[in-house]
Amino acid sequence: MAKLYFYYASMNAGKSTTLLQADFNYRERGLHTMLFTAAVDDRAGAGVIGSRIGLAAEAIPFEPATDLFACVMREHEVRAVNCVLVDEAQFLTAAQVDQLARLADRADIPVLAYGLRTDFRGALFEGAARLLAIADSLVELKSICPCGRKATMNLRVDADGRAVHEGRQTEIGGNDRYVALCRRHFTEALEA
Repeated sequence: MAKLYFYYASMNAGKSTTLLQADFNYRERGLHTMLFTAAVDDRAGAGVIGSRIGLAAEAIPFEPATDLFACVMREHEVRAVNCVLVDEAQFLTAAQVDQLARLADRADIPVLAYGLRTDFRGALFEGAARLLAIADSLVELKSICPCGRKATMNLRVDADGRAVHEGRQTEIGGNDRYVALCRRHFTEALEA
C-alpha cells in the first residue's frame, strides 16, 4: 500500500537535492513520476525545482487553488503515475495535503513531500502542520548550525545580517535571506 511521506528540515538541508535523487531513481527504472513545486517559489525559474548543488528538473507549479488529486488522476488515466514528488510542501494548503493523502490511499500512488516545518518566527506552515498530522512517515533531514548542532530553525535576516522579527510568513529567498540555526542560536538571535 502506498504512503504519504513528509521529509522536513530547515533551510540548506538538501531537501530539493533528495527529491531530485528520488525522482532520478524512479525514472532510471522506467517508472513515471510527477513533480510539483510551489508557484510562489521561482528562484530556479517558474515551474523548476532547483538545488543548491546545481541539479534541476521541470515541475508543475501549484497554487492554493490547484487540485493536486485531479491533476495526478488525469495524468494517471493517460499513463500510470508511479510516484508523486512535491517540493516546497510547506506552501500546500491543508486541503491539498488531504488530496495527496487520497492519492496514496485510494490511487495507491506513493507521495513524497519535501518542505520546511516552520517559518522565520518558529511557527508551523499550514502545509507542514497538516503533513505532520497525517503523513504515514515523517523523516527529518539534517542541516547544521554554525555551532555544529543540528539546525532546526530558519532565521530571516535583513541586508545587514540582523534577525527579522516581523513580516509576511512567506518571503522567498535563499542564503541571502535565511540562516539555518539550532533553537538556542535562533532564540539568541531574536533576542539580540
